[in-house]
Amino acid sequence: MVDYQTFTKMTKYLSTLVLMLFCIVLNAQTINKSFVVKKITTAIVPDGILDEPIWTDADKADKFWQYFPLDTVQSKKQSEIKMLYDDKNIYIGITIYTAGKDYSIQSLKRDFRAGNSDNITLLFDTFNDGNNAFLFGINPYGVRREGLVSGGGLNLNGFTISWDVKWRGDSKIYDDYYTSEMVIPLTAFKFKEGETKWRFNSYRFDTQSNENSTWMNIPQNQNIYGLTFMGDMIFEQPLGKYRTPLTVIPYVNMGSQKDFELDDSNTKVNVGGDAKIAIGNSMNLDVTINPDFSQVEVDDQITNLTRFEVSLPEKRQFFIDNSDLFGSFGGGRDANPFFSRRIGIAKDTADNTIENKIIGGVRLSGKVTNDLRLGFLNLQTAEDLDENIASNNNTMLALQQNIFGRSNIGMFFINRQTFKDYEFQDAEDRYNRVAGIDYNLISDNNIWNGKFYLHKSFAHNAGKANLSSGAFMQYNSRNWNFFEDLVYIGEDFRSDLGFIRRTDIFKTATMVERVFWPEDSALQSHSFQFFPVLTWSPQNDFLHTDYDLMGAWESKFNDQSEINVSFTHSYTYLFEEFDPTNLDDALPLPGLLGYHYNFVSLEYQSDSRKRFAYSIEPTIGSFFNGDRFSLGAEMFLRFQPKVFLSLAMNYDKISLPQPYSSTDIWLISPKIDVTFSKSIFWSTLVQYSNQRDNLGFNSRLQWRFAPLSDLFIVYNDNYFVNSFEPKYRSINLKLTYWLNI
Repeated sequence: MVDYQTFTKMTKYLSTLVLMLFCIVLNAQTINKSFVVKKITTAIVPDGILDEPIWTDADKADKFWQYFPLDTVQSKKQSEIKMLYDDKNIYIGITIYTAGKDYSIQSLKRDFRAGNSDNITLLFDTFNDGNNAFLFGINPYGVRREGLVSGGGLNLNGFTISWDVKWRGDSKIYDDYYTSEMVIPLTAFKFKEGETKWRFNSYRFDTQSNENSTWMNIPQNQNIYGLTFMGDMIFEQPLGKYRTPLTVIPYVNMGSQKDFELDDSNTKVNVGGDAKIAIGNSMNLDVTINPDFSQVEVDDQITNLTRFEVSLPEKRQFFIDNSDLFGSFGGGRDANPFFSRRIGIAKDTADNTIENKIIGGVRLSGKVTNDLRLGFLNLQTAEDLDENIASNNNTMLALQQNIFGRSNIGMFFINRQTFKDYEFQDAEDRYNRVAGIDYNLISDNNIWNGKFYLHKSFAHNAGKANLSSGAFMQYNSRNWNFFEDLVYIGEDFRSDLGFIRRTDIFKTATMVERVFWPEDSALQSHSFQFFPVLTWSPQNDFLHTDYDLMGAWESKFNDQSEINVSFTHSYTYLFEEFDPTNLDDALPLPGLLGYHYNFVSLEYQSDSRKRFAYSIEPTIGSFFNGDRFSLGAEMFLRFQPKVFLSLAMNYDKISLPQPYSSTDIWLISPKIDVTFSKSIFWSTLVQYSNQRDNLGFNSRLQWRFAPLSDLFIVYNDNYFVNSFEPKYRSINLKLTYWLNI
C-alpha cells in the first residue's frame, strides 16, 4: 500500500507535471510569431522578380496556417514574405506556392475584391493598438489594392478599400508559384517616431487549392482581417522622423448637362482640388476647395418596401481616411449621429435629393499621442436660392482615448448652422447641434465586444425628448454567438448630419446562434439562429409598434457554396397611412392599425471562385394585409482577366386585397467592366427601376496616366420607364493629377 506522504508527493508531482504540460500547450498556442526587418542602403526595383541578392539575407514570415476549410492545420500551399527597409521605403518580397497557373482574377483594375480570386493581403498595425491597420494587397497579375481596417476589424463596417495612396508593385508568374514585389513609402503609413516594431499579419486566398490561409493562426469564428491575432515585424533600427511631401490634387472638370423636365441645359467648367498635409508622423490635414466628386461611381439603386430611408456607403476620397473616427459613434443602423453623405446633398423645392455644392473645407485627423486620436472637420456648403437651400457650415470635433488595452472612450460635438437669415427657412432649422460620449469595448481575445453611448441634440424650440442612447454586447466563441442590442431615440432627437432612421423608439434586438463544425462532411459549418427584434413607442405609452421574430438555418459547404433558410413572423403598427406599392393614386393602407404577416426565405450562393457564379433568394409569404413574392438574384461571368459581367435583379410581386393596389416591382441592373490594361478601364452600368420610374445609363472611361492621376469621361443618361422619354443627360470630362511637392 502507498502511505499518505508518498501519495501526497505523487499527487504534487502529477499536479506539477499536468500544470507544466498545460503551460507548454498554452504557450504553444499563444506564441507570438515575429521576424526581423533589416535595414538596407540599396534600392530595389519592384518588377516582381526576386533577383536582387539582398533578398537572400532577409528574414521571412512563413509557416502559414489554414483558415478555410480547417483552422487547425498548416496551409497545404505555403507563402513566404520577406521585408527590408531604408529611410524612405519598406520593400516586400513575396513567394506564393500554388497548384498551377489556373488563377481566378476578376479584372486588372486596382482595388479588386479579394474573396473570389487569388491574391495575398498584408495588414500593418503601426500603432500596435489592435484597433486600426493599413492594408496592402497584390494578385498574380500584379494588380494592387490598398485599404484601411478600423474598429479592430470586427465587421465589414470597419473595412474599406476606397482609401488611396501612392506605392509600387508587380508580380511574376512561374509554373507552380508566383512572386511579388512591393515598394511602399514610409509616408504611406502613420506611426510613432522611434518605433521598433509593428504588429503584422497576412491572409491569402488560393482558389486552386480551395484554401484560405493566414500567417497567424486565426479561428474561423473570427474575421480573417481581424486585428486580434497578429505577430510582430521588428525593425533592425528604430524608425525615425520623415518628411512627408505636400500632396496637391488639382482637377479640371468640363461638363455639359440637360434637364429635359425643366427644359434647362448648361455647360460649365469647374476648377478645384484637394491638398494633403502631414503633421508629424501621425496626423493628416486634408484641405479641399470647390471639390468635385463626379468620378465616383453612381450609387446602386435598391428596392425599398419600408417606410424609412436607406443608408448608402460613402465613396468620396476626402472623407475616407480615419473615417471611423467620425462615423463610428452611436448605432450604425438606427442612431448614427454623423453620416458624411449628408454633406453636399440637399432637398430641392419638390423634395427631390440634389447635389449641394461644397465651397471648401478642412479635415484634421490622426494620433495626438499613442492612445489619443483627434478628428476635426469643417465644411461650408453653398446656398441655392432658386431651390430654397441655405448655405451651411458643417463642423465636427471628435476625440477617442484608448483604455483597458483595445477599448476606448470617444466624445464628439457636431454643429450644423446657417450664418444668414433666409426667409424660406424656419427658425428651428437655423442650427442643429449634437454632443455625446461612447464607450467601445473590445476584449483582448476578441470574444467580447460592445458599445455604450449617450447623445443629446440641441435645436431652436426643441422638445425635451432629445436623447439618443444605446447598449450593445456581443459574445463570439467557436460554438456559441450571442448579442443584445438596446436602442432608445427620443421623439425630439435630431441630427441633421447623421443617419437616424426613425425617432421615438425603444428597441431591443437579440441574436442567439449555435454553430456546428462537422467532420468528414461536405458541410464546412452550419448554424441555427434565433433573432427577435422588438420596438416600442415611448411617447405613446410604450405602444408595441413593431416586431420581427426570425429563425434561420445557415450552412457553408467545403466548395464555398452556401444555403440559408429563414422564417420570419412580423408585426407592424402604422401610425399614418402607407402605400407599399408606391403607385400614383393608389389607396394607402389605413393608419392606426397593426398588421401581422409571415414569410419564408431561401438563399443559395454558388462557389464564387468559378468563372460563372450566381446567387438566388426567393421569398414568399404574407405582407401587411396581402401577399408578397420576391425573387432576388445575382449572376457573375468572368472572361478573365479583362472582362467582368454582372447582372443583379430584384422582383417583388405585391398582392393586396381590393380596394388597395397590387403591383409588380422590377429592379434590373446589368453591368460590364472592361480593363484593357492596368491603366485603362471602362465600365457601364444600366439600372432599370419601375418603382423609381427611371432607366439610367452610367458609362465611365478612366485612364490612369500616372500614379493616382486620372482622365475620366463620364456619361449619364436617364429616361422615364413607361414613355422612354429622356429625363436627364450629362457628359463630363475630368482631369485629376496627384502631385507630391
